[in-house]
Amino acid sequence: MVDDAQGNGSWGRRGAGGRHAVVVGGSLAGLLAAHVLADHADTVTLVERDRLPEDAAPRPGVPQGRHPHVLLEGGQLALEDLLPGFMAELTASGAPRIGMPSDMVQWQGGRWFSRTEATTHLYTGSRGQVEHLVRGRVLARPTIRVLASTEAVGLLGDAARVRGVLVRERGAGSGREPRPLEAHLVVDASGRASRAPQWLSAIGADPAQEETIDTGLAYASRVYHNRSDNLGSRSLGYYVLPGPAQVHGGGVLPLEDGRYLVTLSGLRGDEPPTDEEGFTAYAARLPHPFIHDWLREAEPEAPAFGFRGTSNVRRRYDRPGRRPAGFLATGDALCTFNPIYGQGMAVAAMSAVALRDALADPRRTPTTRRVQRALLEASRQAWDISAGADKKMPGAVGSAVTARAADRAAGWYLSRVQHRYPGDPVVGQAFRSVLTLTTPLSALFAPKVLRAVLLGPPPPTPAEPPMTREAALR
Repeated sequence: MVDDAQGNGSWGRRGAGGRHAVVVGGSLAGLLAAHVLADHADTVTLVERDRLPEDAAPRPGVPQGRHPHVLLEGGQLALEDLLPGFMAELTASGAPRIGMPSDMVQWQGGRWFSRTEATTHLYTGSRGQVEHLVRGRVLARPTIRVLASTEAVGLLGDAARVRGVLVRERGAGSGREPRPLEAHLVVDASGRASRAPQWLSAIGADPAQEETIDTGLAYASRVYHNRSDNLGSRSLGYYVLPGPAQVHGGGVLPLEDGRYLVTLSGLRGDEPPTDEEGFTAYAARLPHPFIHDWLREAEPEAPAFGFRGTSNVRRRYDRPGRRPAGFLATGDALCTFNPIYGQGMAVAAMSAVALRDALADPRRTPTTRRVQRALLEASRQAWDISAGADKKMPGAVGSAVTARAADRAAGWYLSRVQHRYPGDPVVGQAFRSVLTLTTPLSALFAPKVLRAVLLGPPPPTPAEPPMTREAALR
């Protein structure tokens, strides 16, 4: 590691000297960062607050773990790149694979989607399932060790250089004082509740400027057994995406064990309840009763769980300031999104690919600042999608809410894209590829997409929910 006063530390190739990296947080972003760093460090220590489960159960440290998660195609490609054979393993474990738009009854912006041939696929198994499989692969590496039931409470070092972390054991009766854990590199993957801004201030460094957009979206989720003949045969899931004109959302997605996870969402002051009668009644607020009708027939398995922490937050470690060498942030600790867009797991995997490529690039010295910029870039498109959409929601607040002139110009074009993609196969394929993070936003301006968006009326879409593909194509 090369240091200088500007915080431009360089993480070199592995060699003599017992290089040690610490990753704070053992969820998907932390596990994959540890996997990448194991190719450069002699030892990687993963510091995790929770006691790691042996199965795919939810963890207290992942408060959104009981709610729907989708693995977008961009994340699938990244995971397969990092852990060859992973997608076959995920499929073999029973994770449902949903073709879009063929397998989903979907509503957005006042229009039902035509269920034409799939141009992308989502995996909708539980968050715990994906994390469990990744954890098994990553922790099998002998250079990676885990400090479970242990929390990081501060950084070692100063404004020029981070030299490790302070850790403390958790649990009843532990009563232990923090102890130092020295390291050549510390990666913060502790999630949206990251304490890194306070830790950096405590060693004389500058915390990152934060960009925030909060719509006040809240949601509640509950697991059900299916009693209908619609789901599982005629369609695999239901989805209503909220927007400025219709702020309630909902979805029914299959899990890996044959059950279904139902989520309902609303904005601040109109949050979905978690009691049994209130949860079902809330579904009647959606623009069509198809989810409400399904809920009335389905068999609930467990109570509903609520979640409120849905703001978009981006920490700009790439901007000028006293940034110490030897400290990086990734995953939700760097950039977190409104979960309704399903981007978190994909961005965690894509960020790990960016970390790997930045460290291995033979053309450039992998300074702390350069690697941090690569991590931010890996999350940029997801931020543009999530933040761009949430700026338009009524009641949105935050430092990044104000629209720029460029936003207004792009918004006019994107509104035409969104109006056409439910029924136009050309626009639909391009827009889905952007939303699933497999192509850049520039794909929406390809000549054939431009022609479809700017010339002629939008193609017709179903007037009623297309419960079968045949109904959608008539």
